[in-house]
Amino acid sequence: MGDVAILAPILLEFKRKYPKRKISVLTKNEFAPLFSFIESINIIPIDFKADFRGLLGLVKLSLKIKTLKVDAILDLHNVLRTKILKLLLNNIPFRVINKGRDEKKQLIQGKIFHQLDLTIERYIRVFADFGFNLSMKEPAFPPPKKLPPRVTKMLKGYKKPYIGIAPFAAHGSKIYPLLKMEKVISALSKTNTVILFGAKGNESKITQRISREFSNVVSVAGRFALDEELILMSHLSVMLSMDSGNAHMAAMMGINVVTLWGVTHPYAGFIPYNQPMDNCLMADRERFPKVPTSVYGDKYPKGYEKAIWTISEQDIIEVITKKF
Repeated sequence: MGDVAILAPILLEFKRKYPKRKISVLTKNEFAPLFSFIESINIIPIDFKADFRGLLGLVKLSLKIKTLKVDAILDLHNVLRTKILKLLLNNIPFRVINKGRDEKKQLIQGKIFHQLDLTIERYIRVFADFGFNLSMKEPAFPPPKKLPPRVTKMLKGYKKPYIGIAPFAAHGSKIYPLLKMEKVISALSKTNTVILFGAKGNESKITQRISREFSNVVSVAGRFALDEELILMSHLSVMLSMDSGNAHMAAMMGINVVTLWGVTHPYAGFIPYNQPMDNCLMADRERFPKVPTSVYGDKYPKGYEKAIWTISEQDIIEVITKKF
């Protein structure tokens, strides 16, 4: 989801600079709300499992794309599925993102250790290939919106400032230990309302438990639709997140985002949009010298799942406090 959220500010800038140009975005159903804040774009939600499954499904999707009568196609994913679509749509100008896979491989192998191009910069280059020059010098964010009624009702009695915390990620190596996170929550909730984000199921159960143990803490995990969560994020003073989709969603809404990095590293290019490097708190590489061990956090040597533990609670609290 993070890769998708990074595209939103680019589309905002595109519409600002090229208001007469029409653009369609094909994306998975569940990601469509990420672009609902952008006026005058055609969002085409796709359900690959139900409607466009397998090779025949891709043929069907290519026919659907042809009905759009587009002048150009920008592939910002560069996976097998889009490579097949490129073959099926060979009569339409097609540009593909360079994800820098070789550079990232060298980074995780320890052959290099420096900042690689940001994902947003790689996206911008694909637009530039068709003559659309997007400088992104002025940050582009969705216009402010009032909190939805359901969110307002849940937050009744909780006062601003709101601090968001998204304590989960797809892989355990990217999750800050809950006992340490609870110390952060305890400190921040003394003078702020802490709002916990997460998914339905186990994440919701954990955040509900935490919200019962501390004052001024509320869990919204699994409670709202994605578009409602995004609006809520826009009302936060700061978001604390793992290296996960929540970090990128909060960043696209124009707020300060503090991120925690375990076996992954900002040098791979996934720093949230418009965030300074000092918002990124990283594992101690003196104790865990092989960091980053992977781009997505799914691969790491034994014991490296604890790399993120080396980030101190006090450092997190101090960085967040400075954001006000």
